[in-house]
Amino acid sequence: MQLVLEKRVERSNTIALVSPLIAIGLTIATMTVLFAILGKNPLLALQAYFIAPLTDGYSLQEIAVKATPLVMIAIGLSLCYLANAWNIGAEGQFLIGAVAGSWIAVKTQGTDAGAWVLPAMLVLAAAAGALYALIPAICKVKFGASEILTSLMLVYVADLFLDYLVRGPWRDPHGFNFPTTAEFDPVATVPLLIEGGRLHLGSIIALLVVAAAAILLGRTIKGFEIRVVGAAPRAARFGGFNANQLVILTFAVSGALAGLAGIIEVAGPVGHLQPGISPGYGFTAIIVAFLGRLNPLGILIAGLFLALTFIGGEQAQIAMKIPLDVTKVFQGILLFYVLACDSLILYRFKLVFPNRQVARGTG
Repeated sequence: MQLVLEKRVERSNTIALVSPLIAIGLTIATMTVLFAILGKNPLLALQAYFIAPLTDGYSLQEIAVKATPLVMIAIGLSLCYLANAWNIGAEGQFLIGAVAGSWIAVKTQGTDAGAWVLPAMLVLAAAAGALYALIPAICKVKFGASEILTSLMLVYVADLFLDYLVRGPWRDPHGFNFPTTAEFDPVATVPLLIEGGRLHLGSIIALLVVAAAAILLGRTIKGFEIRVVGAAPRAARFGGFNANQLVILTFAVSGALAGLAGIIEVAGPVGHLQPGISPGYGFTAIIVAFLGRLNPLGILIAGLFLALTFIGGEQAQIAMKIPLDVTKVFQGILLFYVLACDSLILYRFKLVFPNRQVARGTG
């Protein structure tokens, strides 16, 4: 007797839409057990994670701030995944964008540069992220290398390069030997939307990215091409669509959005370049993309939800002494359940009883 996965003849669109809610429900149930194991009141812990941040105006701003890079990166990743191109290295593209954009801020520090500085930083960060993403894309198209491995390995290259810069040539000489650049000049920072808070212009840019992606996928030939190449590669070949060109395009767009998110994070909430500017945005955005069903509007909602877990995790750490790493556990479990639910949408379990053949002698 064997337990195998059998592909369903057709899938339920209703179940496909509600599966993220099922995944969230299963994750919350699992976390309830985990909180109990940790000796914490599960109801109070869940209240700290999901209710308390929604009752405070400052926390709501922080949710929007955290959601901004998640949504921007996840939109780019969704384009790759829809085209069946697997960009796992958005974290590295995020860091390279932050480094490239910060170069202008560092070089113009204290020079009374004009208003051109911030736009130049955004453009350079997007270009750097796109170029960095093209490395695994070209390796895949030209040499058949796995884009999953190459894009992931490049994350560590970007992380170490950033660490070298802030500990070496870019380190603030007046920073008491901390690994950080000097604070950016006002012309090199993202404007705030609400005085006294941290909500910045980057949140508006993220909404524009969501709208642009919705138009691209829903109303353009290129969006149709992306969806066809990913869903039916053979039909795409008959239709004359070039899958390799689409890999290059989607990786470039994904890298550009990740790089743009990187410099917005540095020039916005952080204000300078330092190690640890990302709590894993590039990897968490993978969860956001799949939880949002690779749909721009769904990604916006999923980004806000995952941002809520970041803020809720910080509040639970303060109020209940729950380790902050529990937030990463929550996100990992959520990704597991999302992928599990997606698998059961396409496949079903079936018991197979192989026929037993009795060998007969010929003597």
